[in-house]
Amino acid sequence: MTKALPSVSRPAQPGFATFEDPHHSLLIDGDGEPDFGAIQTSEEFLQLKRRVTRFILPATLLFLAWYVTFVLLSAYAADFMSTPLFGTVNVGLTMGFLQFVTTIIITMAYARYSKRKLDPQVEKVRALAETDEELA
Repeated sequence: MTKALPSVSRPAQPGFATFEDPHHSLLIDGDGEPDFGAIQTSEEFLQLKRRVTRFILPATLLFLAWYVTFVLLSAYAADFMSTPLFGTVNVGLTMGFLQFVTTIIITMAYARYSKRKLDPQVEKVRALAETDEELA
């Protein structure tokens, strides 16, 4: 019985006949497609989920607390919210405007966090499923 050997010029691709166990870290199934179940349980993917949660959960909770405070003050502290700050601008208008400012700040912070922490981890997860053809 002969053994099919990969050529020296190119590495073996999925489905190439050999008797050795594959020793690559690619998480692809027998058809050469990504094995999403294996990817979801990989350490790289779990690290990505932790990094996303590390930003999203606190940011969401803080913003919701800030928003609910604004709504409750608007509903139950009308005298405080109508306190003039300057001219016709009162506390309620200022807090309403700051809701938009807060949204913009969170968006910019997430974009920065994503670029610095998430994008490199996404590349690691993608590398688990890239085949030799995709790398070429």
